[in-house]
Amino acid sequence: MKTSFRSWLIAGAAFALPFAVAGSVAAAEPLPKEVRIAYSGGAQLIVNAKVDGSLEKAFGVPVKWVQFGTGADVLNLFASNSIDIANFGSSPTVSAIVRKLPIELVGVSADIATYERLVARKSKNIQSLNDLAGHTVGYPANSTAQYALDTAIQLNKIDRSKIRFVPLKPDELVAAWRRGDVDAGYVWAPFNSTLEANGGQPIFYTKDLKKDGYLIFNGISISKAFGEKHPELVARLLLVLEQQVANYRKNPQAVAEAIAKELGSTPAAVTDSINGNEYPTIADQLKPQWFGDGTSPDSSTLAGAVRKTADFLGSIDQIRKQDIPASFATSINPRYLKLAQQIKADK
Repeated sequence: MKTSFRSWLIAGAAFALPFAVAGSVAAAEPLPKEVRIAYSGGAQLIVNAKVDGSLEKAFGVPVKWVQFGTGADVLNLFASNSIDIANFGSSPTVSAIVRKLPIELVGVSADIATYERLVARKSKNIQSLNDLAGHTVGYPANSTAQYALDTAIQLNKIDRSKIRFVPLKPDELVAAWRRGDVDAGYVWAPFNSTLEANGGQPIFYTKDLKKDGYLIFNGISISKAFGEKHPELVARLLLVLEQQVANYRKNPQAVAEAIAKELGSTPAAVTDSINGNEYPTIADQLKPQWFGDGTSPDSSTLAGAVRKTADFLGSIDQIRKQDIPASFATSINPRYLKLAQQIKADK
């Protein structure tokens, strides 16, 4: 007979309760009054968890949804202890870790492919990155979109001095596009779909960086203090996100319609957005191609991508090179993925 998860949790398995004193029984922490989750305004599957209330049901407490504009906002939210969990991009996550914010990366919600892309005005005859010279390009600051844009510019040996870069939040970028203030914009969906519907065309996708070994994703990061107190809630969040992927694959139209209604978008734009990502399962993420099982944390593909991101951000002075740690092992934590697996096994 399977052991119940609650019994297993109290037993204090080492990977589930790293903060427990060896040999002692961990006292159960009371549930928080609410769980505070930061999310972007993009068309992502986590939005359906907001719509259908599945996280509240899984947690047993209300969820306070905190919408942010860019990754920089999330860093401020974590720094001020205004959120417990955030679904945000890999590059601002790395910035947060290097700046020693007390967070850890615990899951991958989406492997970005076409969800983020560079859109240029057709009327400006911008067909490729090489055509950006003399034009104005908008992007959300401290985001995966900026990281992808900067990386693409560097890899393709484009002269940055000939391009005017303007940091704009996604809604500001759309407004600037409609005014004619920008000629191109690198942003996520559904904002890029709006640019395309108003005279734009995609000329570069984040997935185009994979051939050069760049892994860019949206991840789940948590406050370390929250994780220590409520490991089961973190694990249940990961399970809900995995279930949302399954729900979409089972009934994509219904999920797209629900998200579109929440965002004020269209089902077609939402479908395009969701299909623009890949979604590693919990089991996938525990393989070396992502987190690994924790036995060699700095040898995983994810750790390598985090270091590559940190080195790049250091090279363009977004972070201080001297602050980049020798190891990211204390900030990339597969423990909650393992815990989620255990919950599934106990069902």
